[in-house]
Parts: sequence; structure tokens; C-alpha cells
Amino acid sequence: MNEERVSQMALGTLVEPGSRELGVLVRSVGAQEALARVIGGFGISAQLAGAVQARLRSAGVLDAADPGAQVAEQMAEQAERSGARIVTAADTEWPQALDELVRASREGNVLRRDTDPPMCVWLRGPLRLDEALERSVSVVGARAITGYGGYVASEFAFGLAERGWTVVSGGALGVDVTAHRGALVAGGPTVAVLPCGIERAYPAANAAVLEQIGADGLLLTEWAPGTMPHKTRFLTRNRVIAAATRGTVVIEAGSRSGARNTLGYARLLQRAAMVVPGPINSAMSVGCHLELRQPGTVLVTRVEEIIEEVGAVGELADPIQGAGRPEDVLDPLQARILDAVRPRRAMAAEQIAATAGVSGRDARRALPLLEELGFVVSGVDGYRLRREPRGPVDEEDR
Repeated sequence: MNEERVSQMALGTLVEPGSRELGVLVRSVGAQEALARVIGGFGISAQLAGAVQARLRSAGVLDAADPGAQVAEQMAEQAERSGARIVTAADTEWPQALDELVRASREGNVLRRDTDPPMCVWLRGPLRLDEALERSVSVVGARAITGYGGYVASEFAFGLAERGWTVVSGGALGVDVTAHRGALVAGGPTVAVLPCGIERAYPAANAAVLEQIGADGLLLTEWAPGTMPHKTRFLTRNRVIAAATRGTVVIEAGSRSGARNTLGYARLLQRAAMVVPGPINSAMSVGCHLELRQPGTVLVTRVEEIIEEVGAVGELADPIQGAGRPEDVLDPLQARILDAVRPRRAMAAEQIAATAGVSGRDARRALPLLEELGFVVSGVDGYRLRREPRGPVDEEDR
């Protein structure tokens, strides 16, 4: 097995994901030397050394001749038992987008200190990770969604998947699982990024959906089998959701929301930050509206608008237009003259011209055409509208 890969695998298990100290060390001396240092406890902080020692002891390899190799071997066995595979930066399947988390770690403590790229990830599913994430959008939001949020999440995910975009989310209740379901119904790819071991169906209520994702899409996690979903791991996982995709869409979020955390990472990584507005009196949209006040956040209401933000140059959403009206065929002058014609009282062309503020010549030329098009009728007293008005009638028309 490739030594660099073995070292990355071992580091991914011995050190909690996202560690900035480990990331800086690996970028400085390489994974193999970094592994030697964290196992030996030299050139690193006492905190990191102690954490690694605890995990070596838990794995039963503290006194092994080559603890790192032993850990990597255990990981390979766990992956085989779990029907999973392990991918590191040394593999061709590794998505380069995840490496851009280095940028987040250099920005200072904007969100959380531990924002470094993963050392390795565990995967279950038939898709290649790099290909699945090449055209991907994360759809995240509240767990306690309303009917409105459920409708939007389902429609957006279905529409994205139908257009060949991978829907990425966190497998949680609410918006996450609704988005995954929408993509699956469309027959498109979806990736669930978990805050726990690959074999663990969390939350249990989503077990059937997660199983289907593992069969047709991809389950992804940084944590080894047996790892529990602690609170801080949700926040750590969010950085991967944001980094892996071209943009993040938030659909319903309270004032304190993990979805807002994910959107913060998206902004930090210069990914598209998109938010769906909601009712101003809904507690589930407070976070969305707060995010919409942040510079660079884009309001989206349609799948086409999402693709406009994350797609190729020229993939623009068609503007929303109202229903067509018969008057749309008229030029501005003709429309102005028609607006001056009364529905019940016939008027001479010169009188209509005065009302419209146009010349008599223009009125005399336009009115026969308006009659031909069916807008007005003519009589001995002049012209009046062909159809009854839909709004209230002016007193002078009575």
C-alpha cells in the first residue's frame, strides 16, 4: 500500500477531523513525517499528543512496532466489514475542492478553528466521489421544517437532479432528508455527508433513505465506524458540505442554525451563497432573512436561479413574466391611444387624441388598426371600446 496513503488514513483516525495543527504540520513536512511526529509526541502540542495517545491506546496499538500501519490495517478491515471504501488525497478519486478548506483555515477564527481539509473520507455507494461532486449543490436547512419548506426543498432537489446536478446534504431530518428524497425520486445522484460512522443510520428515522443513498448515491463521512454523532461533529461536517459543492442553498433556518454555519463556510470559500426567503412572521425563516442581509448572498426562488449562480457562463434564468395580454401586441403609441378610448361613450378621433395627448394624425392612423385588431368599434359618433371594462367605470362614462 502507498506509504503516503497509509499515513493519511492513520492520521484521519488518530486525530479528530479538521485539526488545524495537524493540517499545518502535514503541509509542512508531509503525511509520513507528520504521522511519525504525532505518534512519537515530538514537535507537536501536548494537547494533540495526548489525544493521539488516547486513540492509539483505544485501538490497542500503543506498543506496536508500527502503530500507524496497524491503525491503517484496522481501518481497511473496518471498511470491508462495512461495505465501504476509504479515499485519501493520494487517490485519483479525491475531489480537489476539499483541499480549498486550507483557505478557510488561513482566515483566522472566523467560524471555528478546526476547518482544515479532511485527511481521508469513508464512502459507501457506487459513484466516484470526484465525479459526483463535479456538478453539485448543497441544499440545507431546518430540521423542524414547515409545509412550505418541505415543498421548496423537494421541488428544488428534484429540479436540480433532473438537470444533472448532484444534491448534497447532511442526511438530517427536515430539509436535508427532503432534499435527498427529491433527488432520488428524480433518479439523480445525491450525497449525504454524515457526522458519524459510515455504518450508523443517523438519525434512525432516516434509515431507509440513507440505505437507498448508500445503494444509489454516496454516503460520506470523515469518521471511522463506531463513531457517535457528537454536537461538535455536526459543525465540523458542515465545512465539507460547503467545500464539496459549487454553492449552498438554505431553505428555512432559525436564528441559531447549522445551515447558517454551512452558508458561512460557503462564503468563506467563495462558493455561491443562496437563500430562499420565507414569510416574515415565520420563526423558521428568521435565519434566512438575516443571511439575506449579508453582502454577497443571493435570493433564489427557482431552480433556474440556482443554476444561474453555479452553472457555466451563459446558463441564465429566464426572467419571470406575467401572463400575456392582447394589448401586448401594440406599440407604445397605439397602447396610449387605446387607453384613452372609453368603454361606453363613443368619441371622435380628435377627442381621443386630446385625451391621450397625441396628435390628431396619430389617432386617425391608429384607430382603424385598433378596430381591425378587435380592440375598438366605430360608429357614427366615433370610437368606443369593443369589450366591457373589467374595472370600475368613471362617472363621465355613465
